[in-house]
Amino acid sequence: MEALLNKENAIRGIIFDMDNTLLQSHIDFPAMKQAIAHFLIREGTLTREFSIAPHTTSTILAHVKEEGASEEVLTAALQIAEGYELTGMEGAGLEPGALELLDKLQGNYGLALVTNNSYAAALRALENTGIKERFDLIVGRDQMEAMKPSPSGNLFVLNHFSEIEANAWISVGDSWIDGQAAKEARIPFISYGNGVPLMVEKGVKPAAHIDKLLSLLDYV
Repeated sequence: MEALLNKENAIRGIIFDMDNTLLQSHIDFPAMKQAIAHFLIREGTLTREFSIAPHTTSTILAHVKEEGASEEVLTAALQIAEGYELTGMEGAGLEPGALELLDKLQGNYGLALVTNNSYAAALRALENTGIKERFDLIVGRDQMEAMKPSPSGNLFVLNHFSEIEANAWISVGDSWIDGQAAKEARIPFISYGNGVPLMVEKGVKPAAHIDKLLSLLDYV
């Protein structure tokens, strides 16, 4: 990360993940994945032999889309996901230090949030936790061509902030899909939480790691 701290490469923008990075999500991701997989099997777009264990909901949906699943089926699957998201975000709180960190960053950096949640679910969660207005841009899956680990959401941010070059951004998240999305968008990635072993297993090497959100201030 040292190279990012010199004046030529000064950080001007930060992309945050939402669930379990800024917000303490209660979304039951395993149950959501199972429900969507069962739906896709019933629809005949996913085989019973397909192993969902190494996949996330987003990578399962990317697989069936590539295999020719109809827009109708994909839309129905995402509606299932949104139900889990809205339920799981009820009463969600902030990660320790999130509000203080955003208060220190706001006005000094371009702040974007990129989440695989629907825009509606993300907006409700951010409004309920009082941090919506801290962000210059909020990107849900509705604005993406494909969900993370695709870089689509991050590229949407780069296009929106055309005055900020890619090497002047950093991305912060807790999951390997956040790191892969950053990697493919050529944005340095800082991992948060305890997900590093799986990141390494998936070929994602964070530029730095933080255990506390306020430690991000050491890198900007």
